[in-house]
Amino acid sequence: MSLEGILPVWKPKGFTSHDVVAKVRRILKIKRIGHTGTLDPAVTGVLPLCIGRATRLVEYIQDLPKEYEATLRLGLATDTEDAEGNVVAREEDVGRKLSPEQVTEAISRFVGDIEQTPPMYSAVKVDGKRLYELAREGIVVERKARTVTIYRIDILETSWSGEYPEVRFRVQCSKGTYIRTLCVDIGKALGVPAVMALLVRTSTGAIGPESCLTLEQIEELHARGELGDKLLSMEQALSHMPSVRLNAEQAVRAVQGQKLRMDRSDGLLTAVPDGVVQVAGFSEDHKLLGIFDWDGAQHLLTPVKIFS
Repeated sequence: MSLEGILPVWKPKGFTSHDVVAKVRRILKIKRIGHTGTLDPAVTGVLPLCIGRATRLVEYIQDLPKEYEATLRLGLATDTEDAEGNVVAREEDVGRKLSPEQVTEAISRFVGDIEQTPPMYSAVKVDGKRLYELAREGIVVERKARTVTIYRIDILETSWSGEYPEVRFRVQCSKGTYIRTLCVDIGKALGVPAVMALLVRTSTGAIGPESCLTLEQIEELHARGELGDKLLSMEQALSHMPSVRLNAEQAVRAVQGQKLRMDRSDGLLTAVPDGVVQVAGFSEDHKLLGIFDWDGAQHLLTPVKIFS
């Protein structure tokens, strides 16, 4: 039986997200695998992989809020905005200039919609070339700011005893948020250089560390034929989406790509807001049929992606 579903991996330090995909492909001997959000090599944590038909769900999992635990170091700045880069600015005695309370207050001001400029050392493309490729050539280009959302920030620990003060915090944010840049911007708000010293992704949506496997565990479980029990189903992966349950006749028409005109009552639409929204469509026995656009004004269900 071929493997299919979501494999939550705990990404180790030193691996890119593509490295993890390549490693799992070699272990499972399956080509159809995709990751759900790039993590820098120095970052560890939750990296869900989509296997088989579940690769068609990558974009929906990528769009989920992410949670991270980060360490902000004050008094230093690097060209990469993290501890891996070359130091480009340094300020002594920051611990005397700022108090933990001042830093906590400044951090709290970043909750909500904020503007971020992608760092030069990032995978964003400009004129067909990755920014990090330009940065390695010593080229700095203008980048457009983008709006991201910080849903919450919790201060976990502050340390003022070392040469450079550090603040460890947990942040929940939208897709596309650069925590490195958030750390730098917090420093700017305080008037001091700042850098991200450490980062761990602690969740993607509802997928947390407790669901994750190391690469070593994946290899061992696969060798024993037990890895399939650890995969999350496509149905589980879409549990965050509004849903519609279709009867047998509607299901047949839906998987044939037909539009369905229906009322909320006959489609068992669950928690679907008004307006045009995307919903997950399920059969009467709770199997995923596909992703649909629901137009509440016209009572119309339109197939977007079908899993026959």
